[in-house]
Amino acid sequence: MLSILRYCGLLILSATIVSACNNQQKENSVQIEKPVAARHPDSPLVNHIYTADPSAHIFNGKIFIYPSHDTSTGTPQNDNGDHFDMLDYRILSMDSINGAVTDYGSAFKLSDIPWAGRQLWAPDAAFDGTNYFLYFPAKDKQGIFRIGVASSAHPEGPFVAEPEYIKGSYSIDPCIFKDDDGTYYLYFGGIWGGQLQRWNNNKYDSAGALRKAEQDAILPRVAKIKDMKTFAEPVREIKITDSSNNLFKEKDNDKRFFEAAWMHKYNGKYYFSYSTGDTHKIVYATGDSPYGPFIYRGVILNPVAGWTNHHSIIESGGKWWLFYHDVVRSGQTHLRNVKVTELKYNADGTIQTITK
Repeated sequence: MLSILRYCGLLILSATIVSACNNQQKENSVQIEKPVAARHPDSPLVNHIYTADPSAHIFNGKIFIYPSHDTSTGTPQNDNGDHFDMLDYRILSMDSINGAVTDYGSAFKLSDIPWAGRQLWAPDAAFDGTNYFLYFPAKDKQGIFRIGVASSAHPEGPFVAEPEYIKGSYSIDPCIFKDDDGTYYLYFGGIWGGQLQRWNNNKYDSAGALRKAEQDAILPRVAKIKDMKTFAEPVREIKITDSSNNLFKEKDNDKRFFEAAWMHKYNGKYYFSYSTGDTHKIVYATGDSPYGPFIYRGVILNPVAGWTNHHSIIESGGKWWLFYHDVVRSGQTHLRNVKVTELKYNADGTIQTITK
């Protein structure tokens, strides 16, 4: 009887170990979702996890998407966005817009960052010809948002973080842009929970307040990057104006910058796009320099389901594409899903407004 019990116990223990190993492998293994053609056109890129804030790039002939990874940690909701309590990044790829989507598993975790305290918000990525770099915001141990960088030999990771955040960096939503001459620029910033209102002349003020309705709106930031890991210059403000070169006021909250900077070029023009936040639009402005000024041109994407929106724009297969997120699947503000739709230009270079 003892032998039988011992044998049964070994079977149970073995089954438990196998189950645990299978669960671990499922978390870290490559997962592939069906091509878009097999789903409804407005379906999320993936359904097995929640994703948001998609930064899309073409690397090695594939479309790689670097999103936030939404989860429920039970953190109470507030206007500072504490409930967006991300713990890691999951990187996705597609051979083409309508192709199957590959999820490479957890590529980078909060616990991997020596200086970070909490909240891995929207990232972006770049390739310098040798290595891949992931730029990410996180709150430091004092609760101040900073921007860090991690590197990898592969676009899907795993990534290894630098021991310190980028000196002089602050706020959220980094966008790394490579100009035609090979120069890299990092755009960033976000008001409200993104803490940009606490920074004036690149100095931190914990009591920094949001602007009043008649005051000039807070401006996004940019700095040239050297060696992919440090700022080559002091951080600058980016001017966004109306057609008469007037800066927007805070009351112009359907046009002023809130968060989610993205930069791309089309026919030699710089297109700076961003989220208006509390009016829930993705809008854009154009200019002749990566530093601006940028003149407001219009709406790219009208409000979708959910409070936030965050996007990226790329060219693939001879067409332009807008990646964005919504909460149609979950109905929960902090549980979002990435989607993609075609973006079209008019003959004069303006972008046709998309309504979903």
